[in-house]
Amino acid sequence: MTSTVSTSFTLIPNQKYRRSSRRSKPFCHTVDTDSESLSTLGNFKALPLEIFQMVLKYLSVTDISMLSMVSKAISNRLINYISTSSGNRRLLLQDFHNLEISGKREGSCILEHYRSLGLLLKRCTLLLPTKDRLKYIHKILSEVSCFKLSGCPSPLHCLGLQCYGVFLQTLTAGWDELECHRVYNFLCELSNLPRKVQTVVSSKPGSARKLELRIRLFCRSVLLNHWIHRSDSAFWLTRILKPWPMVNQARLLYIIFGPVSSINGHVVWQKMIDGPTDETSLKGLADAIKLLYDTEAKEWTADDVISLVDELSVVPREWLMENNARLLILSGNNICFTFMASKAVNGRAVELARLVVFLALVCEKDLYCMDWAVKMMQKVCKVFSTPGERNNFLQSVENAFAHMIMDMLQSVMSGDREEEDSSFLNLFHLVNAQSNFHKEILYLTMRSTS
Repeated sequence: MTSTVSTSFTLIPNQKYRRSSRRSKPFCHTVDTDSESLSTLGNFKALPLEIFQMVLKYLSVTDISMLSMVSKAISNRLINYISTSSGNRRLLLQDFHNLEISGKREGSCILEHYRSLGLLLKRCTLLLPTKDRLKYIHKILSEVSCFKLSGCPSPLHCLGLQCYGVFLQTLTAGWDELECHRVYNFLCELSNLPRKVQTVVSSKPGSARKLELRIRLFCRSVLLNHWIHRSDSAFWLTRILKPWPMVNQARLLYIIFGPVSSINGHVVWQKMIDGPTDETSLKGLADAIKLLYDTEAKEWTADDVISLVDELSVVPREWLMENNARLLILSGNNICFTFMASKAVNGRAVELARLVVFLALVCEKDLYCMDWAVKMMQKVCKVFSTPGERNNFLQSVENAFAHMIMDMLQSVMSGDREEEDSSFLNLFHLVNAQSNFHKEILYLTMRSTS
């Protein structure tokens, strides 16, 4: 704002002086900025700096954070304290590797400590430009090796990245998108994240397992896991994915949210190819897809998300159709319908028919309501432009059921004992799925004619 005070000498300063001179010493013609700074310290101005810092040792991080809002002079003193070796030792706790406490009360305590520290530094640096704030905070945190993408020797058993993520979430909460863009670019520059991502998405899947694991942990623990609002999560996931072409986006999405080994945490690339998988292995991918499909994810269209799902289904090679169907069910009705409608519009009716069969199979196996699969097929039928196309699609669904039953029956008859048990169970589920699917169609037909 532009000041309305005249630059020439007026009576206003004299009036201010006369009011204050009633209780003060004779007027001094020069203003001492150090004196002004001391005056805003209140009773603390009587304390030497060393004593002031000793007092801080008896305050919690939350209390120090509240103290930083008293005045700019207090805030400056706190910034100096944080930069000292004693302040570093007090505030930068580094007990990240105690396996016995990582999931219990003490583990929660260290996360809360870094949440409070994020609020303290947010308040202390409030008046600085974003660039200067980030530089100062990096200077403070740069000695914590467990905050770096490749800094910890045992990242699976370390709370460091989670603490860093909680800290950053608190620090940047309420910042506008432009400032958050700067934060992401700053983190990329420090961690060299883009170059590391380039390495894993352009290499053979699994050839850089340790780097895949570190990228997964960094993206999830630092950038994605701690946000309350879905719009914030969508923003940061978009920053991670959008710089890359679609094929690399799908690879990166699988690295971050795909299934991992329970032994060493490495990404399991063959999980979707070798056999049917469970909901747990697909839930992370489904949640990420739903997040991007939400209207809050401004930079993604429905076509973008459907193309990403299509590309994901061939990472690293073509998935079993049952796993595709399970992912679509977990992704929700809107995504499932849009994906199926896209195939209908593009003349891929036979492929769509097989997908309907596998949707019915997953509903049977996972105990979903079969009428959902029937209603989804009914809704997709309305996408076809002519009755002939719709009838051909329905015939393809029946043919798909028949061919799959024959294939499974042949597998039962030709397999060894162990394979025979598995194949027979699949056949059992498929026959039941066909029966229940057609039962729901009959119910629907009878309701519409009565």
